[in-house]
Amino acid sequence: MAKQLKNLIGGKRLDQRADRKHQIINPTDGKSVVVELGYSTAEDVADAVATAVEAFPAWRDTPVVRRCRILLHCKELLEQRMDDIAETVVAENGKLYSEAEGEIRRGLEVLEFACGMPSMSKGDFIENISRRVDGYIYREPLGVVAGACPFNFPAMIPMWMYPVAIACGNTFVLKPSEKCPATATLIAEIFKDGGLPDGVLNVVQGQRETFEALITNPDVSAISFVGSTRAAQSVWKLTTSNHKRVQSLGGAKNYIVIMPDADVEQSVNNIVHSAYGCAGQRCMAVSVLVAVAGAEPILERIIEKAGALKLGNGMDESTGMGPVISAESKKRSEGYIEIGLAEGATLALDGRGAKVEEFPDGFFLGASILDNVRPEMQVARDEIFGPVLSVMRAADLDEALELVNASPYGNGNSIFTSSGGAARYFRNRVDCGMIGINAGVPAPMAFFSFGGRRDSIFGDLRAHGPDSVEFYTQKKAVIERWFGVGKTGSVWGRK
Repeated sequence: MAKQLKNLIGGKRLDQRADRKHQIINPTDGKSVVVELGYSTAEDVADAVATAVEAFPAWRDTPVVRRCRILLHCKELLEQRMDDIAETVVAENGKLYSEAEGEIRRGLEVLEFACGMPSMSKGDFIENISRRVDGYIYREPLGVVAGACPFNFPAMIPMWMYPVAIACGNTFVLKPSEKCPATATLIAEIFKDGGLPDGVLNVVQGQRETFEALITNPDVSAISFVGSTRAAQSVWKLTTSNHKRVQSLGGAKNYIVIMPDADVEQSVNNIVHSAYGCAGQRCMAVSVLVAVAGAEPILERIIEKAGALKLGNGMDESTGMGPVISAESKKRSEGYIEIGLAEGATLALDGRGAKVEEFPDGFFLGASILDNVRPEMQVARDEIFGPVLSVMRAADLDEALELVNASPYGNGNSIFTSSGGAARYFRNRVDCGMIGINAGVPAPMAFFSFGGRRDSIFGDLRAHGPDSVEFYTQKKAVIERWFGVGKTGSVWGRK
């Protein structure tokens, strides 16, 4: 009998009221049940929000230094439980243990950033902006805020959200991915063990309806979301129509331009890692490789290295790539390979039919490469979200930039070159939010903000970094004047 994953509301593990539930299947073996997920009702969501509302005044009045000390203790406990968390990620997501450990560490970096809130939450002050008039601005928390996350980084992406929100003095309600809910729930329980007061961080399980109930709840002040572009746009529309702040990050179609003067070994290693790390299931994965004339030998090495990736269990150190998240995801990626071939692309590397003898029912798809892809093809436009890399050709850097900038997305793009001039030219002319120079995954560190442009983001503020402090707080401006000495019965200044 599989363990049912419960809600965490007010520090208590509570059953969901709905009868609906589904099983989370381990994608590596394709059959073992990790946990059973119950669905929350609108009443469950309302209870979670009401609990967060009740906890807010005391948490807001907790000095920011005290809040951050609690979060630092939570960080210590998370580091002590690193193995448990990483193993949970591998079990429900399928990625490599090293990848799971890496995403936890990136989440911890955001937590470390949040612990600097005493210096980041300071306001501004001007004395005597007019005669005996002082002016100042200070930040306040919003109240109850909420967020929902995708399956691909079940540890990291929730920690993009609530550590900063909580450090700012808000209370939080999280809806984890219905495909990978166990990791986020485990981490929230560790925060409770670390001394976070009951009701400050709450977790409700469920699907789209659960999140929509959070968005439309009048006591929720702001919404954070990461997911596909279609979902992100839908969340943005629903949230703004309810007159709330929204930070909604969508999908991507990331490009890497490889110049003929690029360092061969470093380029090959970085590009293969970018395309096939986490089985290609990340918004920062390279989806399209643009080979500038003369870079063909590097492309041949990429095909060779990608083809050598060993599929298997993420707990096995010899494994080079784990499974995709589900049978449906595998079928979808395989379908895009078929679409690419029908549109005239050539198959440089075919991962279909890949088998892992130990796990015959696992959701494995080998590294795949479609060559001679043209910009009008569906495989060049759509986010596949699997281990499928498309290759385009360009005569020079200008043509490569035209291909890159024609994409409706603007998340993260990279160039591999030994030329500082080419890198600078690319940096100044590429239209995206995050840029890599000889870096295949141009994701900024926690103290910078993460986010793209155009169809990759909806809303004005990005995730973590300074933008997140701006997002989770609101400003008050005060004009202050006092009319002389002793006018209100004060004894100050009397002789």
